[in-house]
Amino acid sequence: MSSIREDALYIANEAINAVLPENAVISALRSAEFEGGVILIAIGKAAWRMASAAKEALGDKIMKGVVITKYHHSLGEIEGIEVYEAGHPVPDENTLKATERALEVTRNLSEKDTVLFLVSGGGSALFESLREGVTLGDLANITKQLLNSGANIVEINAVRKHLSRVKGGGFASLVQPARVFSLVLSDVLGDRLDSIASGPAYPDSSTSEEALNIVRKYGISISERVKEVLALETPKALNNVETKIIGSVSKVCEVAARKAESLGYRAKILTSTLDCEAREAGTFLAAIAREICEFNSPFEKPCAVVLGGETVVHVKGSGKGGRNQELALSAARGIKGLDNTVILSVGTDGTDGPTDAAGGIVDGTTVERLMEKGMNIDDFLDNNDTYHALRAIDDLIITGPTGTNVNDLILMLIR
Repeated sequence: MSSIREDALYIANEAINAVLPENAVISALRSAEFEGGVILIAIGKAAWRMASAAKEALGDKIMKGVVITKYHHSLGEIEGIEVYEAGHPVPDENTLKATERALEVTRNLSEKDTVLFLVSGGGSALFESLREGVTLGDLANITKQLLNSGANIVEINAVRKHLSRVKGGGFASLVQPARVFSLVLSDVLGDRLDSIASGPAYPDSSTSEEALNIVRKYGISISERVKEVLALETPKALNNVETKIIGSVSKVCEVAARKAESLGYRAKILTSTLDCEAREAGTFLAAIAREICEFNSPFEKPCAVVLGGETVVHVKGSGKGGRNQELALSAARGIKGLDNTVILSVGTDGTDGPTDAAGGIVDGTTVERLMEKGMNIDDFLDNNDTYHALRAIDDLIITGPTGTNVNDLILMLIR
């Protein structure tokens, strides 16, 4: 019989494998028809895998293409397609150069041509052409401030869209009159197409007024020049775009529940739109765990409680970590001493914050194991140093880049 930790890791691995982009892209292209030439543009952490699958499906129908993905996320050459790596979560010079190349290969297309636009999480940072008056330094500074403020991804993207030529429908507008056929792996709660990768090929629902309000809400420091650019509006209508969502966190949760049930757990999907402080989510899950362990309620043992979404961290310390590690370590406090209880939180892309870990897995012995090493869990949480705490007791989950990105999976197993 496998251990409960092994069960949790197996379930998470199977759920992530279910949303790897290859099969979804090939399936979506099977019935697609293209009248003229096809130009492929792929952006995001899953861009390489999506582009490789599209090349397999369409072959020589693809005239040329550009892939822009995160550093170390390319898996090699793709025939006839240029592959670039760039900065994430903060754009860099390679972001601008690669995006400019994508704009070059999609210029002067006819209305019979199609831009096959493959979009995955991380596209906001990896696909960028700035409006006149905005520098890369401005964008990096504003992005870092927003990430550290606790702003959610929709708010961050609303600001970035109004600084950009390609976000918020800008890219689709620039390639007109060509058709844009967009396949999307969603990493945004509720699958809002204007928010995924900041919606380069979707009409923007956010306004310049909202962008300015977000800047004020979080006390983001910007220059008068940038404030003037934020006041410019984004496209509100596009008539050359067709979009399909081919993967999302909802599917990850469904597969996780199904795999848990195959192992004998009673599975319940609590939510696929978790959106709160990572630390608070961990505390809340631990409270549910205590209730189940003591009263066999609200779920009967053996049970699997599944959640999907994207939490946030207010960075106050100088340590190293990510939202999944923070959630897991916070939960560890509340499940201290509980037998047969495991809580796992993992990023489906295989990276959690600026670390090499995908997330963390904790149980009733985590706090005790830290104490045996002379480590106080509260000190590490207060310093946002969850990575080093979890690493010291082998409670990190390290998968390497998975090739997909559809938010986070949180799983609690209780026998």
